[in-house]
Amino acid sequence: MSVVSTEASRGLYYASEPQLKDDGQKTWITRSANVVVVVSQVSAGTELVRDGNPDEYMLLLPPGVRASVTAGGESIEAGPESLTILPPGRSTIKLLDGGVVTRVFTVRATDLAGKAENAAVYANGAPGVAPLKDWPAPVGGFKLRNYTLAQYTDPKIFGRLFRSTNLMINVFERKTDRRDPRKMSPHSHPDFEQISLTLEGSFIHHLRTPWTADSTTWREDEHVHVDSPSTLVIPANLIHTTLDVGEGVAWLIDIFGPPRMDFSLQPGVVRNADEYPMPAAA
Repeated sequence: MSVVSTEASRGLYYASEPQLKDDGQKTWITRSANVVVVVSQVSAGTELVRDGNPDEYMLLLPPGVRASVTAGGESIEAGPESLTILPPGRSTIKLLDGGVVTRVFTVRATDLAGKAENAAVYANGAPGVAPLKDWPAPVGGFKLRNYTLAQYTDPKIFGRLFRSTNLMINVFERKTDRRDPRKMSPHSHPDFEQISLTLEGSFIHHLRTPWTADSTTWREDEHVHVDSPSTLVIPANLIHTTLDVGEGVAWLIDIFGPPRMDFSLQPGVVRNADEYPMPAAA
């Protein structure tokens, strides 16, 4: 049985100081081996600028927040509760409303990866995690791609999965009904990490380290209660499942890098699969 590569990293943004701060924003940064999640509390008029970003990245806007997005010679207005994939190069995101916005990068954005609150966890790499590897370029080349999430609500399809050339995000629907605690789904991933991002409500992440022959590696089960906004980086091979708790709206997002092949092989599950081809070997 494989050994868990690291302990789960927790980014409790509601209870910790931001890594970046200026007049228009407070920004918290958490990374995994391949992915960097950047969560910013912004005011209207804030501009988030990237000069020469090396690859695509994603912008997730919550309800009530709009943004003017410029990249690759194009400009669009991204509406509330939308996902935008931005091309490599220079980009500017001007927030038209205040709120909490999320950007998802690969670790090739080295300036952000180096500022992550858990950067030290990956100082010596991540044993057991498959390296970041690009999938084929998108149909029509790199450009701004915007998805209004309300258009992708279908109870017959698991989640709301989108992929780019080297990232995958599952933007679950915002929910007020709670998960049945008798119908949990404990599982693990053999060679990749999962970042679970909480943007609204509260969750308990149940974590179990598999036993190996070496009893010195055994750990007690953890039941990590998080409020929002927060992230949990779940290492490869760590058994996990998540339960939403409390009252009101709960909103959870799962993030992976590179894209998951198991999801991608299921017809219709990845909502923008027609724009992002799978590797030829698939």
